[in-house]
Amino acid sequence: MFTSLLAQHFVHTALWSGAVVAVVCGTIGVFVVTRGMSFAVHAISELGFTGAAGALVVGLDPVLGMLGGSLLVGLVLGLLSLRGRERDSAIGAVLAFGLGVGVLFLSLYQGYATEATNLLFGSVVGVSDAQLRDLAIVAAIVLAGVAVLYRPLLFASVDPEIAAARGVPVRALSVAVFVLLALTTAEAIQVVGVLLVLTLVITPAAAAQRLTGRPALALALSVLVALASTEGGILLSLAQPWPTSFFISALSFAAYLAARLVDARRSGSLRRAAQKRFSSSAPRRTWAVR
Repeated sequence: MFTSLLAQHFVHTALWSGAVVAVVCGTIGVFVVTRGMSFAVHAISELGFTGAAGALVVGLDPVLGMLGGSLLVGLVLGLLSLRGRERDSAIGAVLAFGLGVGVLFLSLYQGYATEATNLLFGSVVGVSDAQLRDLAIVAAIVLAGVAVLYRPLLFASVDPEIAAARGVPVRALSVAVFVLLALTTAEAIQVVGVLLVLTLVITPAAAAQRLTGRPALALALSVLVALASTEGGILLSLAQPWPTSFFISALSFAAYLAARLVDARRSGSLRRAAQKRFSSSAPRRTWAVR
């Protein structure tokens, strides 16, 4: 059964689309985690669903509505250019309003919102050749943007204050990274759905940064974890009739736990080695007993 499924065209399309999305998510995820933008990913994905619901109301493809909604929210959040608690509260306010609008759109739609609802959970095995082509185009745009902006984007992500003092256009880069994130999120939704988009954008990058402090290596490891999770999840869903998104999230989370374990052991070894060096270099004192 498993071997016969591997020969099917829809499985090949699913594996290719999963690989495309994994590479993009693993790449942009490093910058998202470095900037502390996990909540923004959640907001963009949720409001992408609002865009899909709005597209149904006016008779458009919900995927186009999702892409438009994600881009609009990403652009707004980027223009706000906020940090810390102020950014989180602004994202929360935008998210709450956007979800309310989404509920309104669904109530106005008279037909069955199956297409939009499917975006909540994703359907990688249902990706068509045309959708795979569109995913590849969006992926090329995001990867080209990251390649062009890599050095200043990394600098502004690690230390925005010093980057601004050096003349780096921090505000413009903030808008750029939110737009790239919106495109990536709209891609990932079609594979793992709105509810699990964090598993491809955040978890692999968080695991990679536990393993290394070198940005380029962290980016490569993030892509590898996202690829292994996505492709492994698709293959496991062929062998066991459980949701593909469950397997993808489970593998990604397992990689994160393993990375934390490796990091904890390495930190413990370094701490013990430092204590040993300190004790061996400390001057010895002899105490006379009187």
